[in-house]
Amino acid sequence: MERRPTPPSHPAQTHAVPQGAHTAEATIDARGLVTGWSDGAVLLLGYPPAEILGHRAALLLAEPDRDAWRAAAAGARWSGTAALRHRDGHRLDRDVLVHRRPSSERPGGAEWLVVSAVTGPAPAASGQALGAWAFDRSPCVCAVFDERLRLARASAGTQRALSLAEGTMRGLRLTDIAPYPGSAEAETRMRRVLDGGGPQEARLRLDPADPEREWHAWLVPLTDPDGRVRAVALTAHSDPSERLVRQRMLLLSDAGVRIGTGSDVQRTARELADVAVPAFADVCAVDLLDSPPRPAQPSRPGQPGQPSHPGQPGAAPAGGPALRRAAVRTAPDGPPLPQPSGEVLHCPPWSPSGRCLAEGRGAVYPDGDEVVARWAREDPRAAAWIRESGAHSLLAVPLRAGGTTFGVALFGRVRRTAPFDADDLWLAEQLAARAATSIHGAARAQRQHTTTMTLQRSLLPQTLPEQAALDVATRYLPAAGQAGVGGDWFDVIPLSGTRVALVVGDVVGHGMRAAATMGRVRTAVRTLADVDLPPDELLSHLDDLVIHLSAEEAGADNAEETAGGVGTTCLYGVYDPVSRRFTVARAGHPPPAVVTEGAVRFLDVPAGPPLGLGGLPFESYETQLPEGSLIALYTNGLLEPRDHDIDDALDKMFAALARPAQSLDTVCDRVLTTMLTHRPDDDIALLVARTRALHADRVATWELPFDLAAVAEARKLATEQLSDWRLEEAAFITELVVSEMVTNAFRYGRPPVRLRLIHDDHTLTCEVFDSSNTAPHMRRAHTYDEGGRGLLLVGQLTRRWGTRHASTGKTVWAEQFLTQDAKGTEGTEGDKGRG
Repeated sequence: MERRPTPPSHPAQTHAVPQGAHTAEATIDARGLVTGWSDGAVLLLGYPPAEILGHRAALLLAEPDRDAWRAAAAGARWSGTAALRHRDGHRLDRDVLVHRRPSSERPGGAEWLVVSAVTGPAPAASGQALGAWAFDRSPCVCAVFDERLRLARASAGTQRALSLAEGTMRGLRLTDIAPYPGSAEAETRMRRVLDGGGPQEARLRLDPADPEREWHAWLVPLTDPDGRVRAVALTAHSDPSERLVRQRMLLLSDAGVRIGTGSDVQRTARELADVAVPAFADVCAVDLLDSPPRPAQPSRPGQPGQPSHPGQPGAAPAGGPALRRAAVRTAPDGPPLPQPSGEVLHCPPWSPSGRCLAEGRGAVYPDGDEVVARWAREDPRAAAWIRESGAHSLLAVPLRAGGTTFGVALFGRVRRTAPFDADDLWLAEQLAARAATSIHGAARAQRQHTTTMTLQRSLLPQTLPEQAALDVATRYLPAAGQAGVGGDWFDVIPLSGTRVALVVGDVVGHGMRAAATMGRVRTAVRTLADVDLPPDELLSHLDDLVIHLSAEEAGADNAEETAGGVGTTCLYGVYDPVSRRFTVARAGHPPPAVVTEGAVRFLDVPAGPPLGLGGLPFESYETQLPEGSLIALYTNGLLEPRDHDIDDALDKMFAALARPAQSLDTVCDRVLTTMLTHRPDDDIALLVARTRALHADRVATWELPFDLAAVAEARKLATEQLSDWRLEEAAFITELVVSEMVTNAFRYGRPPVRLRLIHDDHTLTCEVFDSSNTAPHMRRAHTYDEGGRGLLLVGQLTRRWGTRHASTGKTVWAEQFLTQDAKGTEGTEGDKGRG
């Protein structure tokens, strides 16, 4: 290279160069001209920028090697030794690195960046010392074993992987430090390295907190300047991607099975913690949002709790979300943590929990995070588990589903040295979403269940009516589990002539629709019962009604739950205490059980089809029962237990009914406790009745001659009978009622005509029978009409009146309610109204 004259020294022309180690950098364009010149280049070659920029780069070479430069120009990168010429003329042999890159001045062109290190004064620490420091602090697993295969040095990554300090491990063999699969084989390969066998590979398991994690290790000989092998260097790494994917998939699969097994929210929170520890985290806390606390009672109904006030020692500042700790779980070998006590925790908005709930997303907090440290200081009650467990990495995710946030789940790592990362955050969000979905479904199911139960209870009889024919006790037991409340019901309906109707039914399906359909069917039964239809005829009308309901709901949503009551079963029976006869018909329902003189039997009631099918008739069955007989009506849920067959169920029911009992409530409880070992899968309705009888001294019957003159005789007979019953004060109303009803029978009916008076504990009933099927009806008489006021008068003076039909003829009846005065001093409700 031609030497240029040295320019005169002048302060304005002197280019100051930095001292120390720098990079000499030059940029050369496609024409071979220098377009860039760094301060390090000034220090290396002595040229100030003004003297070199725009000149040919070849002037900088002491021995231009065109082949080397052509190679540099052809490739993307070139490295080698170049002979350079200093500004003062002396030669410099330097290692240079040449990069090819797009030109910054000419689009589509190229330029070359030439760099070389410029050494300055030696640093305070030597390169050997820096290497030792790098080894000590390396996050990788690196270790040195001496000629005796005992550990001499261990990096920071090795100490974390083994959860041991270097001082504890120094002087121990690998099989002593990590007595896990692969260690013995690795020692054998290390001995081979010391014997001159060259580098080796091995498989190890090092982490006691993660025994399934496998490490790939390289064993490299360390030689002295004479080439003698003096030690073995072990470096290892683990590629956890495939293993972690498999573990995470297994964990999510396990979560799908174990989280949300019940409808209890607290249980779901505990299940989330059980799944996460120890498979995912070493400690877990689940906090659920609490309803805003009231001043006097911050806890929710039915749950214990202590009020939290900012003035109390250790209380968090008010204003944050109110959370109730639902679950805390730590690894089996971890420190014991205080279990949830039901107290309300007010988390500050800046805390991990408060921020998670406010932002609606999770976050990872590394070791030493200032937010976590502040939370532990200022809210020790909520963050005590972090301090007591020693968690070094924290992860918080919200429990959110269906647009509703239910709480926050917090995970911590103690034994695992690796902190949580973004993949762990995703996995935690999946676990939390599974729990939140279960909580959301449980809350919705609970609301639906409560609503359905409220509807069901409101549609069932609230109290049993007062009547003298039967002693009655009932039980209703809703189904357990996901099925929910069904459509089982029972009813007791007083009829005319002191008779009583007993009803038990079962609407198909569960839930709100089944309960609503049950209410409609039960109302229809009561309406038809008021008409005094025979059981078989009543079921026929009820069958038509269910068919109409089904037709109305044919296009409704969720028709699979119940199609207007199609398939509903019903049993309807009428007991007459005067004749002691029990008439019953059934539509697809189990037959009633009767206990007479200690013997239990089913009544042989013809089996009719379930309601809503149509096309088949219903038949009644009639039997006479001794006084004190027991009648048991029930739904099929009682006979469908899971742990025994139908014959065993019947035997148990018969045995429970046959045993003597002082009360019918005892009989009901005995039947249920004998037959059920758990909450049933289907609803159960149970009705037990004990028969009474009205003896001849309480019933008077006369057959009257078919003549209007017999009306006076009928009044006389009724008055005398009331005198015998000591009901003289009821004579006035009874005479008027008998007179009007007998007169109507003579005028509009056919012979024979019979008059009957029935006196029980609460009522006095007057009945007139004739063989005509024409039913009387009430009407309002005009001013100058001579008749038409009889039934109006009867309706005003009595409690109720009506007509019931038989196969031949009809009976018109009127009922008076006997008050306490009537039973003691022969007064009636009608007397008081008249007075």
